[in-house]
Amino acid sequence: MLRLPAHAGSFYPARRDDVIRMIEWCFTHKLGPGVKPSGLGSERLSYAYIAPHAGYMYSGPTAAHAYLWLSRERKPRTVVLVGPNHTGLGLPVSVYKEGYWRTPLGDVEVDSEVSRLIVEYTRFAAFDEKAHIYEHSLEVQIPFLQYIYGSDFKITPITVMAQIPSISRGLAEAFLRILEDNGVDAILIATSDLNHYEPHDVSVKKDLMIIERVLEVDPEGIFRVADEHNVTACGPGPMATATYIAKISGVKPVLLAHSTSGDVTGEKDFVVGYVSIRIPRG
Repeated sequence: MLRLPAHAGSFYPARRDDVIRMIEWCFTHKLGPGVKPSGLGSERLSYAYIAPHAGYMYSGPTAAHAYLWLSRERKPRTVVLVGPNHTGLGLPVSVYKEGYWRTPLGDVEVDSEVSRLIVEYTRFAAFDEKAHIYEHSLEVQIPFLQYIYGSDFKITPITVMAQIPSISRGLAEAFLRILEDNGVDAILIATSDLNHYEPHDVSVKKDLMIIERVLEVDPEGIFRVADEHNVTACGPGPMATATYIAKISGVKPVLLAHSTSGDVTGEKDFVVGYVSIRIPRG
C-alpha cells in the first residue's frame, strides 16, 4: 500500500526544494530554536515528544524545537506517530498496517511488526487505512523526520478518534511494552494543537492549563481541564498518551516551546495554540 500526500501544497510545500527551505525556515525562525540540526547523536535520550501539526508557517517554528532535540538523539528504528482523527473517517483507534507513506521528500516504510504489536497489545486498536487517507496531523510530522533522518527509518501511524483516558493509557503501555519486551528502538511523537480560534490572551491562559497538566504528569487532568474550561485542543488523547508514558516511567516532561499563530502573524484576535514538550528518559 502507498499512502499519497494529501496536504502537500497546503500545510507544507509540494516541491522537495521548497519543503527543505520551509523546514529550515522553521528551525531558524525567531520563534524556533534558532539553529538547524547539525548531526545525529549516539544515545536514546527520550521516550516521546509532543509536537503541533498546523501549517508549517504557523506551527512549524514551535514544532522545530521538538525536532531539534530529536536530531540530537540516536536515529530510531521506528517512530510511532499518534494523532487525533480530524476527518471522522475510520475506526476509534486506527493503525496503518503496512506499506509506505510518500511526501515530496520521498517514501517512508510503515513498520508492520510494530503496527501488529500495537493492535495485539491494546486489543482496542485495529488495522484501518481509511482514517489516514486525508488526515493531516501525522502527515505533517513526516517531512521533519525525513529532513533529520533521510528515509532510513520506519513509522507506525495511529489516529485516535476515541480520545479517552483508558485508550491513552493503553497506547502508552503498549508502546513501553514494545520497547521493553521486544527490544524495538522506537520513539513516540504525539501531536496536538492547543486552544482554537479565540483571542490570544484567552488562548494562552487556556493553553497553559493543559501544558501544566502535562508538566505535572497528570494525564487524566488533561481531559478534565479541557472539559471544565472548554479548551478546544484537538489532541488531548495523544497528549495524554505521552503523559502516561512519563507517569509510568517516573519521569518529568520538559517544556520546549509554546506559541500561538498570533505570535507568527501578528493577528491576535483569532489564534490557535502550539506546544512542543519532551518526555526524557531518566
